[in-house]
Amino acid sequence: MPTMSFCNLMLRSAAPTYRSVAARSRQPWSFANAAAASRSMGTLRKPVAPTNAEAVSSAARIHINSVSSSNKPKGKVLTLDSLNPSVKQAEYAVRGELAIRAEQLRAQLEAGKGAHLPFNQITNCNIGNPQQLNQQPISFLRQVSALLEYPPLLDPRNEDLVLKMFPKDAIERARSMAQEIGSVGSYSHSQGIPAIRRSVAKFIQDRDGFPSDPDQIFLTAGASPGVQTVLQAIISHPNVGILIPIPQYPLYTATIGLCNGVAVPYYLDEKAGWSVHADEVRRAVVDARAQGTDVRALCIINPGNPTGNVLSRKDMQDLVQVCVEEKLVLVADEVYQTNVYDPERKPWFSFKKVVREMGLTEKDIELVSFHSISKGMLGECGRRGGYFECFGIEPEVKEQLYKIASISLCPNVQGQVAVDLMVNPPQPGSESYDLYSTEMTYLFESLKRRATKLAAAFNQLEGVSCQPAEGAMYLFPRIHLPAKAEAAAQAAGKPADAFYVMALLEATGVCMVPGSGFLQEPGTWHFRCTFLPPEDQLDEFIGKVGKFHQQFMDKYRD
Repeated sequence: MPTMSFCNLMLRSAAPTYRSVAARSRQPWSFANAAAASRSMGTLRKPVAPTNAEAVSSAARIHINSVSSSNKPKGKVLTLDSLNPSVKQAEYAVRGELAIRAEQLRAQLEAGKGAHLPFNQITNCNIGNPQQLNQQPISFLRQVSALLEYPPLLDPRNEDLVLKMFPKDAIERARSMAQEIGSVGSYSHSQGIPAIRRSVAKFIQDRDGFPSDPDQIFLTAGASPGVQTVLQAIISHPNVGILIPIPQYPLYTATIGLCNGVAVPYYLDEKAGWSVHADEVRRAVVDARAQGTDVRALCIINPGNPTGNVLSRKDMQDLVQVCVEEKLVLVADEVYQTNVYDPERKPWFSFKKVVREMGLTEKDIELVSFHSISKGMLGECGRRGGYFECFGIEPEVKEQLYKIASISLCPNVQGQVAVDLMVNPPQPGSESYDLYSTEMTYLFESLKRRATKLAAAFNQLEGVSCQPAEGAMYLFPRIHLPAKAEAAAQAAGKPADAFYVMALLEATGVCMVPGSGFLQEPGTWHFRCTFLPPEDQLDEFIGKVGKFHQQFMDKYRD
């Protein structure tokens, strides 16, 4: 069927669209029976004022034309068999089986029922959640947020008291934001508070050296809902393909599956520091299109998750050229842009900057870029704040993106506040600048030291090789497991790396994620580990993992 570039045809109307199951042999879900069901359900009749006789008669009841009894469920309506297959097939490994088991063990420990366990705490290295592992929040962000949360603190009559608890520039910033926002408990504009979108646009312009339009910016409840919004719009029929890196962040396969699209893999080069080669992306496009897949977008995570790589400018230019030549929407996940640990050797550039420096305009390429308050040094995962910027997206398409955003009313307002404080932090000379700079520098240097130390420790383990983390919050070591371990994993019905990390959890309380949860090159095994455990506990953490690893290898040695 004819399709509209980028925009989901179903979004053009509020009315549901139905399609036949027979249209495709590979169709995870369908609305094919919805029209017939709606016809058979009938309508609610308008009640008529009853007479006295009718009041005591069953004829006075409101009549509803119902579905025939033969079509009624015999038991529960919602069962595993009746659920949308796309929901059942979607997987999100970082909060999957390992994370669920970790929470079960944590509950045992907290209930005082863990005396039999060989550990006394759970260490969550499965997800980039810094403050869960005791990272301290940035003071200025929390100060402004607290002031906005309780308006009497901004009352000038209370200023003498408030100045004893908060710096003056935080109070002034909160008052200025309160004038723009009103109450943080009220809905905002669905695209985000205009003043904060202007702050984001200025941040992007200062970062890249090219203009940014606030009207092309959407504030979101973290980057993930933004990615979901954009992919939902792109995937207009079940044969739409989205190029994703392998290894990939499970958000992408899960969202593509929920939207009933096709994930088209391209492989990162582990031996070259998890580089992305344009020729590999072209191969994936050609192969998928030869099989009839309508490939429409290229997703790139830079810095990488789970791999921690940072793309070179040359690789980025080559990938942009692929998007131009192959007519692909470039979906740039850039949430780790401040987590770059060797900027002299491997600096980070935004795709917006690279695109503009190549002389490309909105007529040449379609680009959507994402950022978040959850990563970097802020680590404000629970506040759920982020944004995406559209470049080269048709106005009619942007209207549809706005419609999707408006269905959820608005992103949470305190998350939007945190975005503003991320992109417009205290400036030199202000009262809060020295503390802000000290906190940010300490966290950055600590993360860098932890990344280096943990990578070196992994590289000392038997059968393990680990690329250094150029960016992000993760290491993704490759592990060569004995054949007996692989056989035991197969007998347990698990991938070998999942078998390994589950054994690690049960023995040490350390929760990681198997590489199979991110997908990986066939014939290889990996695991992802954050380097977020507190620095003063890192030696103990390394010793615990090293001891387990040696025991595991000895147990299954060939």
